[in-house]
Amino acid sequence: MNFEKMIEEKLEAYRTNYKFEIEQDKIVSKDQIRSKIEHTLLKPTASPEDVERLCNEALEHKFFGVCVNPCYAELTVEKLRGTGIKVVSVVGFPLGASTPSIKAKEAEELVKIGVDEIDMVLNIGMLKSKKWEYVYEEISQVVEASKPAPVKVIIETCYLTLEEKIAACLISELAKAAFVKTSTGFGPEGAKVEDVHLMKWCVPNLGVKASGGIRTFKQACQMVLAGADRIGTSQGVQLILQEV
Repeated sequence: MNFEKMIEEKLEAYRTNYKFEIEQDKIVSKDQIRSKIEHTLLKPTASPEDVERLCNEALEHKFFGVCVNPCYAELTVEKLRGTGIKVVSVVGFPLGASTPSIKAKEAEELVKIGVDEIDMVLNIGMLKSKKWEYVYEEISQVVEASKPAPVKVIIETCYLTLEEKIAACLISELAKAAFVKTSTGFGPEGAKVEDVHLMKWCVPNLGVKASGGIRTFKQACQMVLAGADRIGTSQGVQLILQEV
């Protein structure tokens, strides 16, 4: 697979055709935002009681789903069984530095527990070293191990150049991921509207999840207008209750 050629062609298309344009002041409805929120609790200090509260809040506010650490996947699946609220958990989180086989095994175990979707962190160091084949293979392994659950690839945009963002998106699509996701929320920066727009332009057939630092309703609206299909936030309740 000629990754270099594919990436260079997309870079050339960016230089020639790309325009960043969104309707900055347009307001998206609260129901639209609500239906895209993955109510998130990935703190290392999270307790079972915190996770129970997260699930109750997701039920009360009719969010799309919740995103939890793997150790709470079983608790969350049991709590939300039959409610329609999706359970999302993470793989290789937050550094992305586990081996591909460990990531695949982690994903396989989570899907067996009943997790609906997998958010994996790609190997950032390998991506930045242009080890395209390695990145492709590790995503492919996780996608295969996660079936039938869709996989979102966290590319951690704050560490990446333009070329690397484009490469991460294209390789994720080739490896049959369902989504690309901006951030873990553990890096120096979170989601940016510009990155969401770029990612959607780059892989329009994939979903885009904006995550990291989204704390206000206005921010969530801007992310959706830029192309986000999902919003990952630990501030879902506060966000949705804000005055528009």
